[in-house]
Amino acid sequence: MNDSSPTSRADFVVFRTMPTRWMDNDVYGHVNNVVYYSWFDTAVNGYLLETTGTDIRRLPALGVVAETGCRYLRSVSFPDLLDIGIAVEKLGRSSIVYRLGVFTAGEESAAALGRFVHVYVDAATRRSTAVPQVIRDAVTPLLREFR
Repeated sequence: MNDSSPTSRADFVVFRTMPTRWMDNDVYGHVNNVVYYSWFDTAVNGYLLETTGTDIRRLPALGVVAETGCRYLRSVSFPDLLDIGIAVEKLGRSSIVYRLGVFTAGEESAAALGRFVHVYVDAATRRSTAVPQVIRDAVTPLLREFR
């Protein structure tokens, strides 16, 4: 992620509400870094399940995570209620690059910024394959240009 990464709510297309949990906090009093990756996975796959109306786990092509990243801008902690912003940076033949923003309720600037890459593979052979049309249709409205 570079300095032109999205940082405000306006940079994202849809939002998924995500509560923090008591167990998310670490000994330093904030949400541990590994939890953010769970939020990204839950937000993206929840969006896909809801938007497509399809059990994406049953498609002939599966989106596997090939890359994730996170830049932490400020701490969040339990009991914060979060909004996870989702946008798509790139929709390729067999991959999707998502941008995610972690926002505390009422805040306009992100507490963290994420990158999440799905690569689609054939469910049986695990070889690279095209993004299924139902997924492509669901993520196309999320496309945004990032520099």
